[in-house]
Amino acid sequence: MTTLMLRQANRRRMLAGLAAGATVAALAAAGALAQAAPEAGITLFNVVSPRDTVVVGLTASEMAALGSGNPVEALARKIAAEGQMTVWHYGVRRGDGGALVMAPTVKVALMAAGIVRIEPYRPAHPVVAPRA
Repeated sequence: MTTLMLRQANRRRMLAGLAAGATVAALAAAGALAQAAPEAGITLFNVVSPRDTVVVGLTASEMAALGSGNPVEALARKIAAEGQMTVWHYGVRRGDGGALVMAPTVKVALMAAGIVRIEPYRPAHPVVAPRA
């Protein structure tokens, strides 16, 4: 009977520890998402085509050149009016400190004919601005 009571007490302690650990992990994840807001004025978009989905980013000056209003609508208007637009493709990589960041990888051209949908993109990692 004593062994059974010890097992139950150990099980309760273990479950309490797991619950506390899950709470700490959830709070840390929420803090990481709050810190992951785009810095340096980079606005990210998810561009969906029939074949692919890419994350692209525009700097604050590029966004200002698109005009005022909803950023997604402004980007869509620009691409529809000109037929194409060159932007930075963003991907996840390791930053200077070894932490994961959203960073520009290569310039890509978006063609109006191939785009099905443009959505705002909320990154899970800090955003790095392209180098000048």
